[in-house]
Amino acid sequence: MPTQLKKNNKFSYVRGTRSTTQGSRTYEVGGFNLPSVTTILNKTKDQSYLTKWKDKVGHDEAQRIFNLSSKRGTAMHKFLEKHIEGYGYEDLTPIGREAAPMAQKIIEVGLAPVSEYYGSEVTLYYPGLYAGTTDLVCRHNDLDTIADFKQSNRPKEEAWIEDYYLQIAAYAMAHDYIHGSNIEQGIIMVCTPDLYYQEFKFSGLILRDWKHKFLKRLDQYYELIRDYKEETHISTAELLAEFEENKIKEDK
Repeated sequence: MPTQLKKNNKFSYVRGTRSTTQGSRTYEVGGFNLPSVTTILNKTKDQSYLTKWKDKVGHDEAQRIFNLSSKRGTAMHKFLEKHIEGYGYEDLTPIGREAAPMAQKIIEVGLAPVSEYYGSEVTLYYPGLYAGTTDLVCRHNDLDTIADFKQSNRPKEEAWIEDYYLQIAAYAMAHDYIHGSNIEQGIIMVCTPDLYYQEFKFSGLILRDWKHKFLKRLDQYYELIRDYKEETHISTAELLAEFEENKIKEDK
């Protein structure tokens, strides 16, 4: 049985208040009411593939699959959260019995290189722009890392999970801005119901490029809703321009 993870209180995290209105999730945190990272990504991505899939399998079947996946993912996350925080947890429902071995697989394989963790289910935000919750901030193979846990009905291909990369890039930027940190790595840990485990790691220039891509989506989101707030300390256009200027300097 894997040992309990060691907690390092290096960073002081605040807990935001999350709410959902008409399918859009927002956070009250740091004196701001901010759109969630998932809302930003959902509003700015091409949904045509999803529409085609729903038409193919039928909308009722698509909803059934979505609901089952969502419940399984929530249960798996609960097992992982409780393990990381050192608490026992049991869920004897059919969904819980399916999710428990998936969580165990991630614990045994994905969390094995984690020497300590800074926070679990951490609210992260970039003042005036966005917020979200990451599953784990930790020290993984001697790198400060943001990790997200994902359930999947089948093995993933990298091309299918662009938004997972963008999520972590957004969280890394927010963490670095608020806490003065240097998040060096992102990891996406995926497990299927038949216990097929996958891990997608990225760092360095690749992480930087995903940050750049997220800033473009963020700018697109605010253009769509046309709701720039005067109190925002920096516009997304300015932030994007600053990032691109630094990127050019680094590439020279």
